[in-house]
Formats: sequence, structure tokens, C-alpha cells
Amino acid sequence: MTHIQTPAPDNTAARVALWRALHVEVDPLPHVLEDEIGLQLVDPDDGWRDRRDMSPQFTAPFRASIVARARFIEDLVAEQAQLGVGQYVILGAGLDTFAQRRPEIASRLRIFEVDQPGHQAWKQQRLIDLGYGVSDGLRFVPVDFEAGHSWRDRLAGAGFDASQPAVVASTGVSMYLSKDAIAATLREFAALAPGSTLAMTFLLPLELAEPEVRPGLEMAERGARASGTPFLSFFRPAEILAFAHEAGFKTARHVSAVDLTQLYFAGRNDGLRPPRNAEEFLVATI
Repeated sequence: MTHIQTPAPDNTAARVALWRALHVEVDPLPHVLEDEIGLQLVDPDDGWRDRRDMSPQFTAPFRASIVARARFIEDLVAEQAQLGVGQYVILGAGLDTFAQRRPEIASRLRIFEVDQPGHQAWKQQRLIDLGYGVSDGLRFVPVDFEAGHSWRDRLAGAGFDASQPAVVASTGVSMYLSKDAIAATLREFAALAPGSTLAMTFLLPLELAEPEVRPGLEMAERGARASGTPFLSFFRPAEILAFAHEAGFKTARHVSAVDLTQLYFAGRNDGLRPPRNAEEFLVATI
């Protein structure tokens, strides 16, 4: 195996990948999402399942939220691909494995994974080492946001066609940005070609979260602050919808945890479902 000296993904990206694998391992059928490739990428030590942040009971609502948001995005991408949209942009791609797991859809798309340069180099090498390789339609777009790189410029350099519509996904990112930065980013999104769709998650104020998940969210907030990447922005649904309309989107809707539960967890008898009033979706069209 080739040994590379590039930064491994941050703890959040690795945790998300492991929670997705844990869903397949510990939750009964039907699985909302089947993704064990992220586990292969992370390649954790043998004791990873014994970590407190991997406890099947403690992580259940967060695990459900993670697989629900991924499934919702993938269903949206599949729907838009059927309508002829040929570009899919993943902002803060982390250890996303859509291109490897859904080749029947990915083969009809140009997929642009936007993330930090070092993390992307690490992931690209892991895909090669594991035998997945990098398909022709998968484009890694290294963007150092702290250095002031423009993701739009970097996308263009990777072959993105600004005259054609795209699906843009941003999950687990907005809470790390200031509200001014989010407003500016939404204006950039709204300048994409007509027919484009944005799906972006946002965090509701922690005091609105269900009591059983509030301690976990507060722990995540403290951990983010301690690691130097504090949560900066929380939104009530009406506020994020107003931001989208002010940015110039034609339509904007809120997809709640209740909506996701009805879509993907109806009929389950194990109680698995995403928590209400935690991380939910803005879906906006141009």
C-alpha cells in the first residue's frame, strides 16, 4: 500500500462514515442507506465499535439523521438526473461514497466533490488503494476556504458548466459559517443556471431540540468549539426560508425531521428516527 503524508479526514467526517456503517451493522432491515465503503476508507482500529460515540443506543437518533439526510440527497439527485440534470456538486464532501455505491446514476453525471485539498488527496489515494479508483465523471475540487479560494472558480476549472443546471448538496456545513457568510453563499448558489436545486442542512437552536438528544447536540457543540471550529449559526425554519428568498431563489421549502421520518422510517418498530428540531433541510430552486 502506498503511504501518503496528507491529512486524514477530520473527526466529524470519519464519525459520519462510521455511523453510516453502524446503521447497516446494528439496525434491522430495511436499511435507509447501505454504506460500508466509508468504513473501508476510514479503516479504524478494531475497537472502534466500543467507543462511546459509537454506542448503538446513544447514537441512534444521530445515526438516523445522518442516513436520512444522505438518502434524501441521493433520492433528489436520482430524480433530477431523470429530468436531465447532469451535474452534482457536493460541498464539504468528506467521505461521501455516492459515486462508488450508485454507479448506475453516477455514470450519467459529472460529480464535483468540493473539500479541503489535503483531505481530498487522502481520500483519492484511499479509493485507489482499495481498488475503487476514480471514475471519469468524478472530479475532486480542492478548495481552501480559509485561504479565500472561490469554490465557483475552482468548479469552473474542474469542468463545471455554469450554463447548465446542477444539484448542489451541502450537509453538516452551515453551522460552521457565520450568517453573513451563509447569506453570501446562498447568493452565489442562486446565481447558478435556472433549473438548479440546492439542498442544504441547517441546525435549529439547541434549546428547541428534543430533550433526549439535546445532551448529544450540546456535546457536539462543545467539541466543535474546543477543536477551533465552533458552531456559529442556528436557524429557525422561517429564518432560513427568508434567507433563501432574499438571496434570489425562485422557491424554497423546509424539509423537517417529521418529513424525513414519514419518507424513510414509517412502519419501523425499533423506534429509529431522526430527532425533531435538530438538523433539517432547506431545499431551494433557481
